[in-house]
Amino acid sequence: MSQSSTTTVVERADADHRYEILVDGRRAGLTANRDLGTQRVFFHTEVDEAFAGQGLGPQLVQQALVDVRASGLRIVPVCPYVAKFLQRHDEFADITDPVTPDVLRWLKAQLG
Repeated sequence: MSQSSTTTVVERADADHRYEILVDGRRAGLTANRDLGTQRVFFHTEVDEAFAGQGLGPQLVQQALVDVRASGLRIVPVCPYVAKFLQRHDEFADITDPVTPDVLRWLKAQLG
C-alpha cells in the first residue's frame, strides 16, 4: 500500500528576500519582502497554479509572520494577500505597521 504523504516546509531565503513554501522539495510558492530598518515590508505573494487550492498561501504567510515576530521585526503588509491574512489573524496586530506613502516610495526605489 502506497501512502501519499507530502512534506511541506516554509524556509526563509534571505539572499532572495523571500520566504518559500516547498512541497516535497519543490518550490510551490513565495512571499517576497524587503527590510526597512526593523520593518519587514511584504510586497508580493504567489502560489504556483499546480499547487493551488491546497491551503499553502495561508500556511506560507502564517509561518513567515511567525518568523518576523521571532526575529524581533515588524510587519508592513503592502501585499494585498498579506493584508487580507492580517485582517483575519489579529494575533499579529501588535507587530503590524500601516502602509505609508513613505514606505511605498522606498519600496519602489528598492525594486527599481
